[in-house]
Amino acid sequence: MGKEQTHGQDEFLKSTNLYFDNAVRYLDLPSGLIEWLKIPTKEITVAIPIKTDDRKTKTFIGYRIQHKNARGPFKGGVRYSPEVSLDKVRALAIDMTWKCAVLDLPLGGAKGGICLDTKKLSKSEIRRATKRYIREIAPDIGPETDIPAPDMYTNAETMLWMVDAYMMHTRKYDVGVVTGKPPKRGGILGRNVATGAGCYFLIQEVAKKLNLDLSQSKIAVDGCGNAALPLIKWLSEKDKAKIVGISDSQGCIYNSSGLDTKKVLEFKKKHGSVINFENAVSSGKNEDILECPCDILILAAKENRITKENAGKIKAKYIFEPANGPTTPDAHHILCERGIYILPDILASGGGVTVSWFEMCQNKEGYPWTLSVVMDRLQEKMIAAYNAVSETAQKYNLGNDMRTAAHILAIKEVAETSIERGFWP
Repeated sequence: MGKEQTHGQDEFLKSTNLYFDNAVRYLDLPSGLIEWLKIPTKEITVAIPIKTDDRKTKTFIGYRIQHKNARGPFKGGVRYSPEVSLDKVRALAIDMTWKCAVLDLPLGGAKGGICLDTKKLSKSEIRRATKRYIREIAPDIGPETDIPAPDMYTNAETMLWMVDAYMMHTRKYDVGVVTGKPPKRGGILGRNVATGAGCYFLIQEVAKKLNLDLSQSKIAVDGCGNAALPLIKWLSEKDKAKIVGISDSQGCIYNSSGLDTKKVLEFKKKHGSVINFENAVSSGKNEDILECPCDILILAAKENRITKENAGKIKAKYIFEPANGPTTPDAHHILCERGIYILPDILASGGGVTVSWFEMCQNKEGYPWTLSVVMDRLQEKMIAAYNAVSETAQKYNLGNDMRTAAHILAIKEVAETSIERGFWP
C-alpha cells in the first residue's frame, strides 16, 4: 500500500475526529466521556488465507470495527477495496454511530472491510475470502449484536455468502445476521436504491424549504454507483432537472445544456465508463466534475473529494453528500464562508442504514414489506431527521452549518443514552 494512500486514509480519520471536536464544543459533557465517545469499543483484525484458483495460497487482511452500541446493536457495511485500512474502517464506524443517531435509529455504529481488489479476483476467490472473513468474526456478530451489510464492492450475493458462513459456524438458521440480502432470501425491496432514495427525498425537501426549482437547476453528480444511479434517473425523469455532469472512476463528462442520462447510462453499461460519450466534453480526471458550473453538486463517490485546495473553486450553490466523508474540515469551513448550503454525509447518506433497519424489522416480523411502504417510511424518516438537524442548527445559532448541527444532535443522543444506561460511570 503506497504512502499516498495511507496518508489519505489517515486524513479521513483525522477529518472524522475534527468534526467531532468541533461539534462537542457546543455540549456540556465531561471530558472523560468525550474521550470515550471517540474511541471504538472493539477493533478486530483478522488474517484471511484462501486458496486461489491456480492453487496458490494468498492472505488478505480484514477488519471489523465496533464503535458504540449504547442505542442498539452495532450496524454497518463491509467493503472490499485495496484502499481498506484500519484507520479508514475506524472512521467509517464512527460515522455510522453518528448517522444512526441522526436518523433516530435504535442502532450503534460499526464497519468492516477486507483489503482486496475485486477486479483482480475471480468470483470463487471472493466467495472464499468472504466465508473465511465471517468465520473469523462470527463470535462477534449476530442479529442482536452486530449486523453487517453491503458497502463498496459488496452486494446482495455477498450477503448470502455471509449468511451461509455464519450458519455453518452457529448451526442456526438466522438470515437476520446481515441486511442487504436479495428480497427472495429475506431481504427487503428497495435496499439496492436506498442510499440514493434517501438523498433524493432530502433534495426534494430542501428544494421545497428553500424555494429551489429543480426543473430549472443544473446538477452535477460525482459518482456513478448505487447511490448515484437512482439520483441521476429520478432527478432527470421526475423533476426534469438538467444533469450536466457525471463522473466515474475513469473520468467525467460535461454538457452545459444537459446530458441524455438514459443514453449515458446505456453507454456506460456497454463501454464500462462514461468517458467519450457523444455530445459531451470528456475528461480523464474525475475530480474535474467538482469544479464544473452547476447549481447542485451531489457527492456520491469517495471520501476527501473537496479539500482546501479546490473548495474555493466549487461553483455549486448546494452540495449533497450521499458518499461517506467527501468533504474535509478545511474545505467545509471555506464552503460555509462562501455561503454554500451543504447537507452532510451523516444525514444525506442515511437512506441505506435506514432501510437496513427496516429489513431487520421485516425479518423479525416474518412478513415482507411492499416497496411503497418502504419508500413512504424512508421519506418520513429522512424528512424527520432533516427537520431535527435544522432545529438544532437554529437552536445553536449555526446558520446554514448543517454538518455541525447534525454532529451536535448525534453526539448528544449517544452521550445521553450512554449516561442513562450506565455505560458511562
